[in-house]
Amino acid sequence: MIYKQFKDLKLSWLGMGVMRLPATEQGYGAPIDYKKATELIEYAYEHGVNYFDTSYFYHNGDSEVFIGKALSKYPRDSWYLASKMPGNMLKYAEGKLEVGGFNLDSKTYSSPTEIFEYQLEKCGVDYFDFYLLHNVSETTYNIYTNEEIGIVDSLLKEKAKGRIRHLGFSSHGRHDTIAKFLEYLKAKNCKEEFEFAMIQLNYLDWILQEANKKYDVLTKNGLSVLSMEPMRGGKLANLGTKVDDILKALRPNDSQAAWAFRYLQSLDNLPVIISGMSTLEQLKENLSIFEKYDPMTKDETETLLQIAETVTELAPCTACQYCMEACPKGLNIPMLLTMYNEAGFEIAWMLRSAFGALKEGERPSDCISCGLCSPLCPQNIDIPEALKNFEELMKS
Repeated sequence: MIYKQFKDLKLSWLGMGVMRLPATEQGYGAPIDYKKATELIEYAYEHGVNYFDTSYFYHNGDSEVFIGKALSKYPRDSWYLASKMPGNMLKYAEGKLEVGGFNLDSKTYSSPTEIFEYQLEKCGVDYFDFYLLHNVSETTYNIYTNEEIGIVDSLLKEKAKGRIRHLGFSSHGRHDTIAKFLEYLKAKNCKEEFEFAMIQLNYLDWILQEANKKYDVLTKNGLSVLSMEPMRGGKLANLGTKVDDILKALRPNDSQAAWAFRYLQSLDNLPVIISGMSTLEQLKENLSIFEKYDPMTKDETETLLQIAETVTELAPCTACQYCMEACPKGLNIPMLLTMYNEAGFEIAWMLRSAFGALKEGERPSDCISCGLCSPLCPQNIDIPEALKNFEELMKS
């Protein structure tokens, strides 16, 4: 196992996500198969994995309980546990915090501290090594920055007490939302207390979700970046025979999963790559990939990014922004086309959430089809048609 330095810790470069554990039935959040899942965690730990990532709602709330029990047999200082404040599931009214959704029964709390203590109890630990705000994004920004709720202040106090060793946040939001949140922390004089951020990072989303811009804004602000969804929910491990033929011609013994992981190994500011492995077969393959440092060559990187273009691109937008100069509605056309391209690959819940957060005057339906933008596009995109198609795609 390769280990990476984070502050004074040596973290396994491959981290274990416990959102997709072996289950007793099919479907997202299905009940955990404790026997198979325990075998998986034990094998991971015994083969060098020391970073384990859970959250309030994974496996309908049972993931925190399970991982705490599974790791309790090992010395507490030999593994690092991460969990998250469920602001993405939180409603606030009349001084009460209600957490619900993702098939969870709603539960009411009096403060963020009460939520945090409940999570410590579920995991059976006295502290979290890593603790995150769950998904700082367009839909949760107002929750996390609401001073009356006081989530940030509450967690800063927990860090001062030592019950949070390292504080950060995850995000499926846009890069400008991440930058805005960092400015909020700076205004509160606590940005330095946030040491890391976890984003969806893989070679497909490097451009598709503008993960490159998220990575850059975090790195420039001094935060370590953690990668989630390195396989895009398993999709990058099996993009079909055409892609396989291209990659096998270059490296006959490498799987598509190995290519995806090696792409991430080429990034400097990435102390943990978290994979939600569901089977021993997946775990063993991933462990073998992380036995040695094997970053990509420039040509290999270009090959992967070309593959990403072929499987996603509905509108070849380069974000030059020329189109925006002529738009009478002031639409952020490059952002909408980026979301359109993502929809062409997969309409996941993150995209639906981001789409739902668009305000009046920001949506593709706000385009009046005047056509003034298209002649300015160097890529000859029929922008009104693309925005119309995007709107229709999101209704499907």
